[in-house]
Amino acid sequence: MDIIYYLFAAAIFSTAVLAAIAIWAPRKTWVRVSAVCITVLFVPLIYIELMGLLSKPKPMAYEWWEAQVKKAEVLGVSLHEGEAIYMWLRLDGSVQPRYYVLPWRQKLAEKLEAHMEAAVKSNSALIVSKPFFKKSFEEFGDLNVDVVPPPKPPQKALPFTPRIFNPREPSI
Repeated sequence: MDIIYYLFAAAIFSTAVLAAIAIWAPRKTWVRVSAVCITVLFVPLIYIELMGLLSKPKPMAYEWWEAQVKKAEVLGVSLHEGEAIYMWLRLDGSVQPRYYVLPWRQKLAEKLEAHMEAAVKSNSALIVSKPFFKKSFEEFGDLNVDVVPPPKPPQKALPFTPRIFNPREPSI
């Protein structure tokens, strides 16, 4: 989300430069006043649109910055039959979840639903291998989804070594 501020600042700067050019150009006064008014109206529009982008899912086909991610954990899936598949993913090495949308594929929707049920029943995680690999989705219409059980906790060491009574020894 930090990049949104930089995008907003860049948009404001470019708008201000264009407005300055329009104002200082040898034009009639009404043209210059309209340039200032358009600039003033454009600034809140930029802010509203950038904040609106934060709540919308990103198509998985448009992901290029994180395209080389090896695996991602599926946090949630929402299936809208005939329309789209919405997924919350936590990418490998990231803490923040990302919101993605896939075009509707019946086979993939059934597979995701079955794997989600299996993961919930076994208290496991659902992992997608190479989530942004274009060939797997475009050619096969599928994602590599696996149910991964949670790691076993390490065995606890005994707090002390037990003393065993041996009746044949003179000391206890």
